[in-house]
Amino acid sequence: MVGIVVVSHSVNLAGAAVDLALQMVQGSVPRIEIAAGTSDDRLGTDAVRVSEAIAAADDGDGVVVIMDLGSAVLSAELALELLPERHNTRLVPAAFVEGIFAAVISAAAGAELYAVARDAEQALDAKVTQLDQAQLHQAQTPADVAMPTITRPAIVAEATVVNRDGIHARPAALIVDALASSDAQVTIATERSAPVAARSPTALMSLGTRAGDVLRIEADGAGAAAAVDRILALVRDGFGELLGFDKSSNRDGDTSHPIGVSPGRVVGPAFRMLDPIAEPDPTLRIPDTEGPAAVTRLTSAAADVAEQIRRRSTAAGTVGQLLEATATIATDPELVAAMSMRVRDRGATPERAVWEAMEVAADAMRAAGSRQALRVSDLYGVRNRMIAMLTDRAAVGVPDPGRPFVLLAVDLAPADAAELDAAQCLAIVTEEGGPTSHTAIIARSLGIPAVVAARGATAIPDGTLLLVDGTTGELIREPTLEQQATAGQVRSAHRERLARPGGTADGHAVMLLANITSNEDVAAALECGAEGVGLYRTELCFLDRVAAPAISDQVSAYRAVLSKFGGRRVVVRTLDAGSDKALPFLGYAEEPNPALGVRGIRTATTYPEVLHDQLKAIKEAAEAEWAEVWLMAPMISTVAEVRSFTQAARGAGLPTAGVMIETPAAVLEAAEILEEVDFVSMGTNDLAQYTFAADRNSADLAALNDPWQPALLRMIEIVASAAADSGKPVGVCGEAAADPLLALVLTGLGISSLSMAPTALATVGRGLMAVTLEECRRAARAACDADSPTSAREAARENVNR
Repeated sequence: MVGIVVVSHSVNLAGAAVDLALQMVQGSVPRIEIAAGTSDDRLGTDAVRVSEAIAAADDGDGVVVIMDLGSAVLSAELALELLPERHNTRLVPAAFVEGIFAAVISAAAGAELYAVARDAEQALDAKVTQLDQAQLHQAQTPADVAMPTITRPAIVAEATVVNRDGIHARPAALIVDALASSDAQVTIATERSAPVAARSPTALMSLGTRAGDVLRIEADGAGAAAAVDRILALVRDGFGELLGFDKSSNRDGDTSHPIGVSPGRVVGPAFRMLDPIAEPDPTLRIPDTEGPAAVTRLTSAAADVAEQIRRRSTAAGTVGQLLEATATIATDPELVAAMSMRVRDRGATPERAVWEAMEVAADAMRAAGSRQALRVSDLYGVRNRMIAMLTDRAAVGVPDPGRPFVLLAVDLAPADAAELDAAQCLAIVTEEGGPTSHTAIIARSLGIPAVVAARGATAIPDGTLLLVDGTTGELIREPTLEQQATAGQVRSAHRERLARPGGTADGHAVMLLANITSNEDVAAALECGAEGVGLYRTELCFLDRVAAPAISDQVSAYRAVLSKFGGRRVVVRTLDAGSDKALPFLGYAEEPNPALGVRGIRTATTYPEVLHDQLKAIKEAAEAEWAEVWLMAPMISTVAEVRSFTQAARGAGLPTAGVMIETPAAVLEAAEILEEVDFVSMGTNDLAQYTFAADRNSADLAALNDPWQPALLRMIEIVASAAADSGKPVGVCGEAAADPLLALVLTGLGISSLSMAPTALATVGRGLMAVTLEECRRAARAACDADSPTSAREAARENVNR
C-alpha cells in the first residue's frame, strides 16, 4: 500500500486526526507515520523526523505527506533533501484533517500513489459543494450574522497536452512569459503530480508531461481569467511545436550505441570539454551578519547570467528560443528562493546554495521521465555560469588547442553549444543525450556534425585522431588514410558554398536542392548555393494557429520564400499534418497509433477546404513571384489519392504536381502513380519507418532506420526504375541525400535530384564531381546486393574508391 506521513506542530492533533481516519477503515490499513512536535516536546516540526518517517512509511509503493501549516511545509520539503536514498514521495497541499481522512481510505483500498494524492487534495470538495448550496438560504439568515466564507480558486480549467514532448524548457518559458504581466497566482498539476507554481520553469518541467496528459490549471487574484486563457491557448496550440502522441515505449536516452543526430563526416583531433566548476565545499559557512549581502550577490548573479544568455538568444529560430528558455531558468523564482533559503537559514555560501538547489531540481527532472532527463544539462549549464560568476572563474570549458578539433563532452548545455565556433569545432560527440536533445537541435542549426549517446567518449585521450559520422553515428579512433579519405573537408567560418551545379565527373546532372522550413533555412540555402528547394515544408504557417490561417496570410508566407528563389525550382509540399502533428482546427483526436493514422493527404478527405485554400494561396503566391513552383502531396498510399490530388492541383491552376513516396504501397504502385503525376520525390525517413515497422524517433531502433539498409535501397531502386521508364524526374528529400557516399549510390540508382540540409550541399557536390556515373551505378548495385547496412557501405566505398 501507499504509505502516509502526517507532519504537524502538535503530536495530539496529528494523533487525533489519524485515529479518526483509522476508525473509518475496515481490514488492512496503510503504514502511517507521525512526525510531530520538536525533540523537546514543544510545538513545532523537525525535518530530520519527517525524513525518518518517510523512510519508515515507504513499503515500495510511495508515500503521501500531509502537513498542517507554516514550517511543517518547509520541514517536509527539507526532509526530501535529507533522505539518504530516493523515495517516490508526494507533498500534498490538502486540508489537514480531511486530507488525512481521504488519503487513509484511498490507500487502504489499494489505490496508486497519484490517486491517493489526488483524493487527499480533493477531500474538501464535498464540503465546499454542501456549503455553497447553503448560500441559497442566506435570505433567511439575519443580515448581521456573518456566513462562513469558503476560499476556492477563482478559475479552474483543464487542457490536454498535444505536443509530443509536453512541457520541456521552451514551453515552460512560454508559460512563464505569458504570466509576466499578470498578478494572478497560478498553479498547474497533472493526475500524477501535485500542483506546482506556473511561474517556475524548473517546476513545470519536473511535471514530466507528454502528449495526452491532462493539465489542471488553477488561478486566483487579479487577472486570473486572462492568465488561464493565455496558458490554455499555449497548451492547445502545442506551444507552436510539431505535435503528436508518442505511444512508443522508447526512451530517447536509452540506447547501447552512438546515434548520429547532425549530418556530416569529418576527421580531427579529439579534445575533451573542460570542467572548470568543481563542487563547492559543503562545510563552509558564512556568519549570519553576512547573509543579506550574500543573498543579494546570489540574486544579482542569477540576473546577470540570464542577461548573458539572452544576449545570445537574439539568434533566429529554434536556437534563439532554446536560449531564451535557458535564461528563464536562471531567474526561476522558486529556484532563486530555494538558493536564498540555504544562504539565509543554513549559512551556506552562495555558490554552495546554487549547487544544492540545482541538484534538487535536476533530480526532480530525472524523476519526471527520460525525456525531461535530457534537459538536465540545461540546469547544469546555468548552475556552472552562476557559480563561475560568484567565484570569478571561467564558466565555459571549451578547449582551445589552437587548431580545428572534435569536441568530446558528457553533455552540452544550450548556452555552451551556442558559443561554439563552427570554424574550429569540427564535430560534437557526447556521452548522453538523444535525437531530441538540445545538443542535437543546436548542432544541426550550426551545421556541426554530431553524435550523441556515445558511452565512454570522454575517456578518449586528448589529441586522439577521431573520425565522426554525424549521419550514422560511426566513430573511428585513429582512422586509416583510406578511412580519412571518406571524410569531408574542414569547414570555414562561413557556410561552405556549393561550387557549381550538381553532377558527376563525366557530366551527368544531379540537381542539389535544399530542404527548408523556416526563414533561417531559406537564408542558409541561399548562402550555401542551393540550386533550388526540393522540399518546402509549409507547416510553419499553420502550427501557431487555433484556426486555419487565412488565404492572405498563407500567400504572404509563401511569397516570402518564393521571392528568394526567382527562376529556380521550389517544390512546395502541402500541409503534412494530422494526429502525429496535431492542429486544433483539424479536429485533433487521440489515435492508438498516430504514425499510421490520419495524416498527410488523408486530412484532405475530412477537411477538403483546408487543402482547397492552401492550393489557392500557393497559386496566388506563384503568380506574384517568378520561382518555378512544383506542388507535392505527402503520405500517398493509393492511386486514387493521387488522382484526387492532381485533379485538385490542376483545378487550382497549378500545372506541375507530384507526390511523395513514403509508404511501401506507393513503392509497389510507383509505375501507376507516375502515370498520373509530373514527378515523384522519396521521403526516405518515413519510408524506412514503414518498411521496417520501426519508429523513426526511437533510439533503440536506430539501426533499422539506417538509410543504408539494403531493403530500403531496393525500394528506392524500384521507384527510380519506374521513373526512368516514364521519363519523369524522381528525387530524394530525406536525410539519406545528405550522406556524401549514399548520394553517389542514389545517383547510381537513377535519382535525378537530391534535397538535403543546406550545410550538406557542398560536401555532396564535391563527392559527385569526383566520380563517374558508371562508378555510381556499380556502387549502387553492390550496395543493393549487400546483406546489411555495414556491408552496403563498404561495398559502395570499394566501387568508388572512397
